Parts: sequence; structure tokens; C-alpha cells
Amino acid sequence: MYETSYHRAGSVAEAAALMAKAEDGKFLSGGQTLIPTMKQRLAAPSDLIDLRSVEEMKGISEDGGTVTIGAATAHYDVATSEVVQRLIPGLASLAGGIGDPAVRYMGTIGGSIANNDPAADYPSALVALGAAVTTNKRSLSAEEFFTGMFETALDEDEIVTSVSFPVPEKSAYAKYPNPASRYAMAGVFVAKAKDGGVRVAVTGAGQDGVFRVADMETALSGNWSADAVAGVTVGSDDLLSDIHGSADYRANLVTVMAKRAVAAAG
Repeated sequence: MYETSYHRAGSVAEAAALMAKAEDGKFLSGGQTLIPTMKQRLAAPSDLIDLRSVEEMKGISEDGGTVTIGAATAHYDVATSEVVQRLIPGLASLAGGIGDPAVRYMGTIGGSIANNDPAADYPSALVALGAAVTTNKRSLSAEEFFTGMFETALDEDEIVTSVSFPVPEKSAYAKYPNPASRYAMAGVFVAKAKDGGVRVAVTGAGQDGVFRVADMETALSGNWSADAVAGVTVGSDDLLSDIHGSADYRANLVTVMAKRAVAAAG
């Protein structure tokens, strides 16, 4: 690792002030991607500004049909939250399947979505549930927030402070994990809103990160069942292809995972 200056911020305002002073600073919120990247000497920020101790960015609350999760909340806390398990069980299940126990205790929802790894789990949940991402500057819909592989709408000095999820009627997530990393080779989150709207979002398979499958949404709107998506295929032209699986293989996985997610949602 290259030399860096470490700062533990006590508030969002302090974190923003520290970033403004840094020559080439990076926010740290769990470090499950940034620290390994630094160890490989692929990143060399002048300053690391740790957000994990910012209390105003932690916690889970329910209000008026919306569940709000602080950006510094760990995956483990999302997975084991009584509120999330009761109101958005698909999200609790997703969080419980991220990485291994060490990753779930250290990694945070804010850090995950800010990094926007194309194989990360949370982006599919945010898009399928129609979540809103709140920063220290503004609020963005999930589809505005995620802009491409490892890319988001965040400015360099912008901090994700919380994510708000409308409570759905039904939700579930199913993924086929890479056996080594536990990252999704294809993960599908399905959600049926209380107004009847259906969203299907896919992670792990797309070259540009998370994406929706309109044909599956249409099929499920008319018939919420695994059979409804069984015959819906996804084109492979824009899907990832690597040593773990070809684009055609991932296209098939999307349909299989969609069926499993719908079945799990009930």
C-alpha cells in the first residue's frame, strides 16, 4: 500500500470538510473493495475519510410505508433487522447472502452502492423496489443514481447518507453466486408494489451493471407466478462473459433466478 492519511469522521459535515481539504481523498465505509484495491497498489488516495463512526448515518427506521436505512449500516444489521425482515423480506435475505460473515459485519449498504460493482447485490434491490438515495446534497432515484459499471451520479465530494425503500406487497431475491467470491454471476430481485406495479432488476450479468427486464415485468403484471417468467429470455448481447460464465450462460441464469425469486416471494 502507498502512504495515506487516515481520518475518522464524527459527522457528515466533518467528513465533507475533510474531503474538501484532501488532495485526492476517498470516503471509506467498510472498505471491502477499497482496501484490497489499495493493497494491490491500484489506488493511492492521499486521505481516507472513514464514515463508519458517523452515528447519523446508521440505523433502520420505518415511517409511513417507507423503510429508511442509514448508509453506514452494515449488511449484517440489514439482514437481521426485525423491521426489514417483516416489511421487505427480500432485502433482508439479500443482505444475508452477501459475501461471508466478516464481509457482512464490515461492509455497509452505502459503501456497496457508492462503489456500484456490476456484480454487487444491493443495486438490484434499489432498482426493483424504487428506492431513493439521499446524499448530503440531494435525493436521487435508484435509476438516476446507478449510471454504469462502477459508476454513479455521485460527485467526488458527495456522501450517501441513507437509502429509503417503499414497502412492497411482495419481494424476493435469488442469485447464482460465484463459488469463490460469493458475488452474483446473475442475481434477480423481483418486487410487486402495493399499487400493483411490478419491477424485475438484474445484477451480476450486465456489462453496464444493474438493469431491468421489461418483458418479465409485463408477464408478472398479468400473472404473478414462476411460470409467467419461465418462457421469457434475455438477450446475451449486452451481458458479461468471462472465465466464470459466458454471456449465453448468464442469460439462462437470469431466467432461472427470476423463477426462483418469484417462487420465493409467494
